[in-house]
Parts: sequence; structure tokens; C-alpha cells
Amino acid sequence: MRIRRVKIEDLQPFIKLYKLSYKGLEEYAYAKDGDIKDYFRWLLKRDPEGFFVVELSSPVAFVACDTNWFSSFEGSFLGEVHEIFVHPEYRGRGIGSILLDKAAEYAKERGRKLMGLWVGVKNFLAKEFYKKRGFIETISLGKWTRMIKRI
Repeated sequence: MRIRRVKIEDLQPFIKLYKLSYKGLEEYAYAKDGDIKDYFRWLLKRDPEGFFVVELSSPVAFVACDTNWFSSFEGSFLGEVHEIFVHPEYRGRGIGSILLDKAAEYAKERGRKLMGLWVGVKNFLAKEFYKKRGFIETISLGKWTRMIKRI
């Protein structure tokens, strides 16, 4: 397993894996390739040093941690996890945990003391995943729940 920073060349694997990873959770995802492409470019622009990919023989997971993010909810800059997903066939093997740890390590290096993220209110598997890794729910707005963790 290799973890490296994302490059623009990862766009097509990101789109493919994003669509696969959000099957059954479409209400929380971009549907059109153009929107996913724009999202990828936005993530890469926000904090390129915090955007990581896990490769086995090909990409199987991505995480985007933005340490330039100011959260008005917490009143500070933090490590905001805008995106994390793992290929469905590789879930349950610890890859998501490794990526979340990599994001936390990066955020700490940048002097951040908190990590935050938004997760779908009905995305119970993801919420449980985050809770097991120390995140707590704070508020819900519409279809999203805010979760934070001290690092």
C-alpha cells in the first residue's frame, strides 16, 4: 500500500472511485462528471498538501484535509475533512482509518488542534466510523451532521 499526495493526473481515477463509493448515498454526492471534476479541482486548490490517495495496484481511496479552512462553528482554523472515501471492495481493511490518521497528522503539523467534517444525517455507517475514531456530533443542518475531534 502506498499513500501519496494527489496530482492533477488523479482526476479520472477520482471521478470513477467517487461515483462507485457513493452508490446508495447519492443524495450526498455530485451526480455529473463535470461537477465531480470541478469538486476535485476545488479540493486540490484548497490545500494540495492535504489531499492524499491510497494506491494498491491502482487508487482505492482518497482523503482531502483542508488546513486553510476557517470554521465559523468552532471559531477557528482546523483540519476540515472535505472528502474521504474507500473503494467498496476495500472497506473494512483499515484503509479509511489510515487515511484519517494521515489527515490528522497533516493537520497537527500545520498547527491545527481540531478536525471537523460534515457527514450525511442518514449515513449511519460513516457516522459510526467517525465516532469510533473519536469524532463527536455537534449539530445537524438539513441533511448534514457536523462532527469534530480534538487532535
